[in-house]
Amino acid sequence: MSLERLLADVNPRVARTLDAALDGRELGAEEAEFLLATTGPDLQALLRTADLARRDDCGDDVSFVVNRNINFTNVCYVGCSFCGFSRHKEDADAYDHPMEVMLAKAENAVARGATELCIQGGIHPSKDHTHYHEILTTLKGAFPQLHIHAFSPEEQDFAQRKSGGMPLAELQRWLVDAGLGTMPGTAAEILDDSVRRVISPNKLRTERWIEIVTSAHSIGLRSTSTLMYGHIESTRHVAEHLLLLRELQKRTGGFTEFVPLGFIHERNILFNHMHARPGSSAPEDLRLVAVARLLLRPWITNIQVSWVKMGPKLAQLGLMSGANDFGGTLMEESISRESGSQHGENLPPEDFRRLIRGIGRTPVERNTTYGVLRRFDDPEKDPPSREPAHERELSGPARWRLEKERAQPAPSPSS
Repeated sequence: MSLERLLADVNPRVARTLDAALDGRELGAEEAEFLLATTGPDLQALLRTADLARRDDCGDDVSFVVNRNINFTNVCYVGCSFCGFSRHKEDADAYDHPMEVMLAKAENAVARGATELCIQGGIHPSKDHTHYHEILTTLKGAFPQLHIHAFSPEEQDFAQRKSGGMPLAELQRWLVDAGLGTMPGTAAEILDDSVRRVISPNKLRTERWIEIVTSAHSIGLRSTSTLMYGHIESTRHVAEHLLLLRELQKRTGGFTEFVPLGFIHERNILFNHMHARPGSSAPEDLRLVAVARLLLRPWITNIQVSWVKMGPKLAQLGLMSGANDFGGTLMEESISRESGSQHGENLPPEDFRRLIRGIGRTPVERNTTYGVLRRFDDPEKDPPSREPAHERELSGPARWRLEKERAQPAPSPSS
């Protein structure tokens, strides 16, 4: 009787839609939009259904990657209203890391067990495609064991325009030959030009984003897929964005994962001057994870939570609501931090393992393309931390100062 009482509270239309999703029927835009508005018992049913679908798709492992993020420059003139990271060249806190600094960061990442470097930066007007190529050849030449996940569609659009007419696929092959392993599927925000014209009027349009991603997938360069929500978008925009990704994946098969990215509002124009919402609520975060699981399966089955955006505890709930991946250690993160994220820049592997076990699941270290590197079935056999204890306690400005000091190249003997 008590179970019947619980089920009686669920809207019959919600129940039918969730049943269809579990049975493997593809949901349409109206159904996705309907689920993105659920509350109360309907929301609870959605989250539970998505968790069941996750278990069918991926089992009870929760994966994470040991990686280091490198934002090589914060100089950018694109002018996205949601960005608190970009600076102009004349700004006192503008930076453009020389190769020696990036090599020092990569060396530190290897010492801490990283298998991936994630490299993205501002669109620096004085750079061109050869700078991206030099970053790849320098880092891959020094650390061939590292997978380089780099250069979003926005950066590749800029690189092609600076190249003097190099065909897109040729440019991408040139970068792959230099060491590029996969591409971040960022710069997507909302793939609807009515929204993009407001939040990022100077950024590449939806058609160009699709062109760059499709070309990358066609040459075997895989990518992530993302969506930024919690600002001025509607549930219809979100639903159609997800369906666009699903259709693209059907054609190319090149996406490794989907990552929903909540809007961080505190330090940018979009919130402070353009009246966007102050980011997403916790129910909205969980709804999007759950709907993404149900809408994208079986084409994209890796759904990641962003602990930087959500915080580790809400991310745990996301992993109980359809997600199967916890993301990366990062070690350093500038873009969300500069917009006001309060959740830190570094989450060591031992913290991932603790948080994953806290929800009754098994931690698995993966590589960038979701190959399993190590399973951690027995906590007693966990490896020791490779990060000094005093550094693990640092966050925010203190960690940023440490990273800046550690990344400075050593002085030459003559200096």
